Amino acid sequence: MAFPAPRPQPPQLPQHLHRTIDCQQGAVRAVRFNADGNYLLTCGSDKSLKLWSVSRGTLLKAYCGHGYEVLDADGSYDNSQVCSCSSDKTVILWDVASGQVTRKLRGHAGKINCVRFNEEASIILSGSIDGTVRCWDTRSQRMDVIQILDDARDGVSSLKVLEHEVLTGSVDGRVRHYDLRMGQLNADFINSPITCVCFSQDGQCTLSSSLDSTVRLLDKNTGEMLGEYTGHQNKSYKMDCCLSSKDTHVLSCSEDGHVYYWDLVEGSVTLKLPVGKGVVQSLSIHPTEPLLLTATEGRVQVWGAEPEDTEDGAMEPSE
Repeated sequence: MAFPAPRPQPPQLPQHLHRTIDCQQGAVRAVRFNADGNYLLTCGSDKSLKLWSVSRGTLLKAYCGHGYEVLDADGSYDNSQVCSCSSDKTVILWDVASGQVTRKLRGHAGKINCVRFNEEASIILSGSIDGTVRCWDTRSQRMDVIQILDDARDGVSSLKVLEHEVLTGSVDGRVRHYDLRMGQLNADFINSPITCVCFSQDGQCTLSSSLDSTVRLLDKNTGEMLGEYTGHQNKSYKMDCCLSSKDTHVLSCSEDGHVYYWDLVEGSVTLKLPVGKGVVQSLSIHPTEPLLLTATEGRVQVWGAEPEDTEDGAMEPSE
């Protein structure tokens, strides 16, 4: 006699507040998990970049070297380096352990909105209000740019990197997908300024948010519209969106103080997570676990799928 297969468990959505971190950086412009999700990075309007423990919410290191507010940051795959970008038109490569500046990269003509490492952390890519994406070699002693992607007709607001592919969103209303290995570019016209782009976890789709308060899911290769997600507010601010770690839900910040979850297939709002009274400007999903970071005003919140076990005896990672 064969027993019926167990019913699959519904996906776990981060909705329980584990802790709130007062970052003391002015407004937090972006919050990011590192590669393994044990640490988080916060970018502040006070010109600082800070590294925090996710499990304890304690400050581990502060990095100060930019002349204006820090707008984005990314950690390398081995957690040894961090790159950051700023309104001061520079990209800085930091050594995590010492907190020292390894490289200070200049070349953009305007503020830099977004920055990412490639998979091996051998290249930094930065997107600017000047309409270009610049690629920098982190292993060379020279600080010259090695490639410039200048197809955008307005500022580049967001970029993501997946192996040899680069995804960008621009204020000109286009999502651009570069295949650097094949030398190909595909552009999809959204007809509204793009605030954020990302790949799906399986790498087959792209997600983009825009200032018409709509998040769109597109087939990466054909540009076919697979889904539209509405109900949140995004009219004035650059805000993040993403897919959950198993591609079951779409998440987006909102100007009404919530993070919205939509069912990927049905397109219906699954959860409206109350974060605060102000604009939720940034979020970051854990790479493997049901954990979510949100940033509103000067605070960062850590959310989990279950209430936090206050008797957790996990050791604090060393600095």
